[in-house]
Amino acid sequence: MSNRLPEWMARDLSLPRLRRYIRAAHGDARTAERLYWWNVEASAALVGPLHCLELALRNALHSALVRHHGRPDWWEAAPLNERGRRLVDSARRSCGRRLRRTTPNDVVAELTLGFWVSLLSHASGYDRHFWVPALNSAFPHYSGRRDSLYDDLTSLVLLRNRVMHHEPVHHRHLAADHDTLYRVLGYLSPEFAKEAQAMDRFPDVLADRAAVLGGTRPPRF
Repeated sequence: MSNRLPEWMARDLSLPRLRRYIRAAHGDARTAERLYWWNVEASAALVGPLHCLELALRNALHSALVRHHGRPDWWEAAPLNERGRRLVDSARRSCGRRLRRTTPNDVVAELTLGFWVSLLSHASGYDRHFWVPALNSAFPHYSGRRDSLYDDLTSLVLLRNRVMHHEPVHHRHLAADHDTLYRVLGYLSPEFAKEAQAMDRFPDVLADRAAVLGGTRPPRF
């Protein structure tokens, strides 16, 4: 067992950040180093599937709300709560700083995954104002409860944010996360889910975790 990380690693990645991996490796610095790089590899492999889910979700929800309100800037007519309006205003300001003319499609692309998932919550009567009249139609292959779908998506938002902010994901039940991601994508578009799975390398990365931590296969990203 080694209890010292390479000096450059402790310096360049910061010891406070690496301590979480050292604890997970029960103090073995060599295993912690391998776990860190496997975490990067796993996160990189999840970017593609998360990309597919995020785009499919926001486009499906946007299209359903455009149909319901009869206008591409549906947020001007929809009963968004205060937080939702702040997020839309922030997206518009961000677009305005980069673009001479902001279109509804620009705002849609700027809105966060958390915003889209919040539309499926029960907050401020969203279940009545969004899910019942419009958003249930965005999931043509789903017949379950709204709250179950919301819980799945909330968990995936947390996963997405950890991946995109370079945080640990190794402690999560990643096989279950991966299954949930494709199950939800299948509710939106089975064709898209099938196409994405054909390109997805995450199952191989997950299967190789023990080999990477044991030092028989180097991490790759």
